This record gives sequence, C-alpha cells and structure tokens, in this order.
Amino acid sequence: YDNGIKYAVFTEKSLRLLGKNQYTFNVESGFTKTEIKHWVELFFGVKVVAVNSHRLPGKGRRMGPILGHTMHYRRMIITLQPGYSIPLLAFNLKGILKEVFPLFSQ
Repeated sequence: YDNGIKYAVFTEKSLRLLGKNQYTFNVESGFTKTEIKHWVELFFGVKVVAVNSHRLPGKGRRMGPILGHTMHYRRMIITLQPGYSIPLLAFNLKGILKEVFPLFSQ
C-alpha cells in the first residue's frame, strides 16, 4: 500500500504554519484529500480538522523537440485538531523555528 506522501515541506511559509498546527506535505497528484486525511490520521495517530491542497506551477523541460513537465505532485496543508501534533516534525523543527521566527521561542 502506497501512502502517497512524498515528503514534508520546510519552506518559510510551512514553518510559519507550524505555529497554527498546520503541516505541509508534497503528495502524489492522484490522491484525494480524503485519502490523505485518513492516511495521516492512521499513521501519525492524530485528528485532522481540514486539508487544503493546491498544485504548484509545473516547470517545463525540453529535450530536443519534445516538451515535458516536472512537478507531478500536489501540496497539501493539513490542519490538526488543537492538542495534537506530529512529534517527529515538531521535534526536528524546534530549533529551526527559534532561529527563523523568534516569536516562537517566547
């Protein structure tokens, strides 16, 4: 069973959203919000309140006369119920949040 989640995203926006209990993942484009919600709830043992998604603009790649595209994935922002967190991501980013956003250290 393939879970569809490629990897967690660590951009300035995604780090800022961690303060609102929102986690950002890149997901295979064929999966729906409902499938990702169920997978996150089962795998991490958390309650998901909302799932927002968008497609990133694809980058064109040319190989001679053939034009192709990259970015065959969607970005999902998953909002957790208050009191829940994904401990592995929160643990690894604790120091980064203090460096990037001093407001989190208070």
